[in-house]
Amino acid sequence: MRKVIVRVPASTSNLGPGFDCLGVALRIYNDVTVVHGEKSRLPYIVREAADLFFKQARGRAFLFSCSISHKIPLSRGLGGSATIRLGVLHALNRLAGTSLDRFSIFHLCAQLEGHPDNAAPASFGGFTVAQGGAGISLASGKRDARPTLQRFEVSPRLYFVLLIPEFEIRTSAARKILPVRISRVAAVESCANACAITAAFASRDYEKLRGAFADQLHQPFRAKLIPFLPRVIAAAEKAGALGVFLSGSGSAICAVTLRNPRKIAAAMQRAAKSTSARTIITIADNSGVQIRKPQSTIRNRRNVPLD
Repeated sequence: MRKVIVRVPASTSNLGPGFDCLGVALRIYNDVTVVHGEKSRLPYIVREAADLFFKQARGRAFLFSCSISHKIPLSRGLGGSATIRLGVLHALNRLAGTSLDRFSIFHLCAQLEGHPDNAAPASFGGFTVAQGGAGISLASGKRDARPTLQRFEVSPRLYFVLLIPEFEIRTSAARKILPVRISRVAAVESCANACAITAAFASRDYEKLRGAFADQLHQPFRAKLIPFLPRVIAAAEKAGALGVFLSGSGSAICAVTLRNPRKIAAAMQRAAKSTSARTIITIADNSGVQIRKPQSTIRNRRNVPLD
């Protein structure tokens, strides 16, 4: 019986003003294990990914089981759903013997997600700028432009400090509270900051990130769901962070720093005034999705890079 284990990194997306465009892969991982030929009850998110894969690959569907490590907390804005979808897609691609490349699988995942900002860094690692739509919208059935992306390595000098509250926020709920229109001034400010973030990551001049995470596209509205967001941002910046932002649609909050990550983590936790919120200090993952064990018969094999 053949088995594939796929390791997929978490991701923090938006980075404030880079709404649905910017993302960074993080060294927190879900392992998705798929076993060929085993009949099991599959979650909807797994069945949906499998249906799209077999349709795209034009291969014959087969029975399989799927288990997920769930080391990435769900519904916290850390790309947990993208890790599951990518893990299933890559595992089925290997087990079916099809030859979809990494970009094609990224495209399928972005289509399932409805936006590419988590799928891109989780697929390719590093800091990514995704441009274009997510393929065929599952809601409207209309075809969007095939997404393109640019990717940049992220130095291990840069720390990502996460405050993870005990409560979940569904992406669908977080999108419903966004306004239909914003002012031109707000749009220009957010565009300028997103460009500054991209330039800082591309040049690795991370000091230029300071002050660039201010956003008028989504954070002011989503702050209603996370009352302590403004004071956590203020506390982390006072402790020395280059900047702080809502990770994805939340509820996690991410600070970026070159120094004193523990001091910043402690300041964020104090500002949240929540004994159940926890902090994680990590750095960027520059590898993206990896096949850990192509078949159950293989022993002591290192991670296998994807094409």
